[in-house]
Amino acid sequence: MKISIGNDHAGTEYKNAVVKHLESKGIEVINHGTNSVDSVDYPDFVHPVANDVENGNVDLGIIICGSGNGASMTANKHQGIRCALCWTGEIAKLAREHNNANILSIPARFVSQPQAVDMVDVFLNTAFEGGRHQKRVDKIPV
Repeated sequence: MKISIGNDHAGTEYKNAVVKHLESKGIEVINHGTNSVDSVDYPDFVHPVANDVENGNVDLGIIICGSGNGASMTANKHQGIRCALCWTGEIAKLAREHNNANILSIPARFVSQPQAVDMVDVFLNTAFEGGRHQKRVDKIPV
């Protein structure tokens, strides 16, 4: 599995924890940064993740910012991206099962690092159910 990850300054510590966790499982990670806590603009780090997913260079994406909202809004401007802002493992599971989400947006200021790592595991290990959900996903413009 290959994952693309990006974050702003509010998500740096969380991103580092997630990357370490993923690499310990043998998952390849493309890190688009930032690697600093100095203030940056989240779109600069979200667009490369969305591009990776959109172009099929990775299996899934993970983005992290303070609220998760700005990052999610940015990613969802890309064709074929279904980015889900999640704050629990259950929401991450449903985002994959029912919405075929391909990018997970994590709100670093509203979840703990263990919660974030759990959401990542759930997101990566949950498959899209298809079936009745496929017709709904098909109604999302690309």
